[in-house]
Amino acid sequence: MTWAHRLTITLAAAGLMLFGAAGAVMAQDERADVPRLVSFGGDCRNCGLAGRRLIGAKFIGADFAGASLAGADLRGANFIGSTFTGADLTKADVRGASMLAGNFLLANFSGAKLAGLEAHATVFINANFNHVTATCIDLSASNLSRVDGRDANFQRGTFTRAILVSGRFQGASFQNAKLEGANLADGDFTGADFRDADMAGAMLDGATLAGADLQSARNLTQRQLDGACADARTRLPGGLNGHACNGHGRRRDFGGFGD
Repeated sequence: MTWAHRLTITLAAAGLMLFGAAGAVMAQDERADVPRLVSFGGDCRNCGLAGRRLIGAKFIGADFAGASLAGADLRGANFIGSTFTGADLTKADVRGASMLAGNFLLANFSGAKLAGLEAHATVFINANFNHVTATCIDLSASNLSRVDGRDANFQRGTFTRAILVSGRFQGASFQNAKLEGANLADGDFTGADFRDADMAGAMLDGATLAGADLQSARNLTQRQLDGACADARTRLPGGLNGHACNGHGRRRDFGGFGD
C-alpha cells in the first residue's frame, strides 16, 4: 500500500478532525501550496483554497459547498461523488480533470480553463460557465439546466444525452461538438456556432436559434427545427427551414433559411 493510499484511508476515517487541522496549517502560511494533501474527504464547507496548487488532487465524497477555489490549479484533479454547491472556481485551471456523479449546483466557473475535463453524470444546474474555455470537454449525461454558458468555447465537446434545458448559451461555440440525444429545450442559443456539430436526436423544442450557425450541422432534421425558434439570420443546411416565434409562443413560418 502506497503512502497516498494510506492517506486516503486516514482522511476518510478522520473526516472533520483532519480537515480542521489542515485548514489551520494552511491559514498559518497563506503563500504555501498544498501538494501534501493528495486526497480530500469529509467536510470543508466554505474553505479558502483560492490560488492554491492542487494538481492531481482527489476529492472523494467531500463536501466543499461554498468553498473558494478561485484561480486554483486543479489540473488532473479527480472529483468523485463530491459536493461543490455554490463553490467559487472562477478562473481556476481544471484542465484534464475528471468528475463523476458530483454536485456543482450554482458553482461559478466563469473564465475557468476546462479543456479536456471529463464530467459524467454530474450536476451543474444553475452553474456559471460564462466565457469558459472548454474545448474537448466531456459532459455526457450531465445536467446543465439553466446554466449560464454565454460566449463559452465548447468546441469538440461531448454532450451526449446531456440536459441543457433553459440554458443561456448566447454566442457560445459548439463547433464540431457531439450533441447526440442532448436536450436543448427552451435554451437560448442566439448567435451560437453549431458548425459541423452532430445534432442526431437532439431535442430543440422551444430553443432560440436566432442568428445561430447550423449550416454544416450534421444529422439535423426538419422535425427538430419545427419545435425551435429561428430568424432570418439563422443559417441552416440546404433544404431545411426555420420558424420565427412571437412573444406569445405562436410561430410564423419562413422558408429557405438554408442555402
